[in-house]
Amino acid sequence: MNLTQKQALIAIVVLGLICLFLGGKLYVNNKAYNQLTGEYGQLKLDKEQVVFDLEKMRFSYDTLQTENSIMLAEIAAQRDKIDGLLTKVKNGSWALSKAKKEAETLRTIMKGYIATIDSVNQLNIALSEENLAMKERVEEVQDKNAKLQRRQANMEEIIAAGKVLQCSDISAVGIRLLSSGRQRETTRADRADMLKVCFTLLENAIAESGDKNLYLNVMTPDSTLLTFEEGAEFSAQRTIDYANDRLDACIFYTTNEGSALTQGIYSLEILEEDVVIGQTHIELR
Repeated sequence: MNLTQKQALIAIVVLGLICLFLGGKLYVNNKAYNQLTGEYGQLKLDKEQVVFDLEKMRFSYDTLQTENSIMLAEIAAQRDKIDGLLTKVKNGSWALSKAKKEAETLRTIMKGYIATIDSVNQLNIALSEENLAMKERVEEVQDKNAKLQRRQANMEEIIAAGKVLQCSDISAVGIRLLSSGRQRETTRADRADMLKVCFTLLENAIAESGDKNLYLNVMTPDSTLLTFEEGAEFSAQRTIDYANDRLDACIFYTTNEGSALTQGIYSLEILEEDVVIGQTHIELR
């Protein structure tokens, strides 16, 4: 083998070694590139996942509702933290591992808010139901009290009405006074000097015993009230001692001097104080 052939063989061997070296380097570089490409893709996916989780958390914070002003301020502060973290992650100025840790902390805080708000809401519901039940009980008691008051008022009215005296067997006659002082019954209007009204007070166990003021009202045929004197509001009056038993009594109306009764039908009322307890009439010819 001459020199030229040897040189050619050496050159071929060297070129083969160079190709082998370059091929190996290319393989290694390709492998490293593929690895870097895979890590970048995973990093991108991780970044998108973190952004998605933060945005979902931001929405969850927006849905939290409470009337507690302190908690509202705290929720607003956490929302601002989420917005700041989102901006940093999207701009690539925040390590994903650190962002994930921070997001987990924010998520834990949010769960605490949710639990607290839910507890408060449950308590408010319970209080509302308790208040409603209490209101119903109060209304029920008020209704019972109102019924008792009405019943008491009715009983008081019944008792008050029961205390009023009642009379029966009412009769009325005209009386002529004779010169001898004797009395003679008459039906003649021009001869009647007085009207005599007799009656029986009935037994009443609940009425107050003692002196009772009884009044007589005499109404003329033309509905004029006859009074024993000018300005009076009744025709005659008598005080009796009532002992809750039956009692016969009479009241007399005397005509005023210089006046006389006229013909017609007279209406007569017997009153205890201002309550009418008996009525009758008399006709004078």
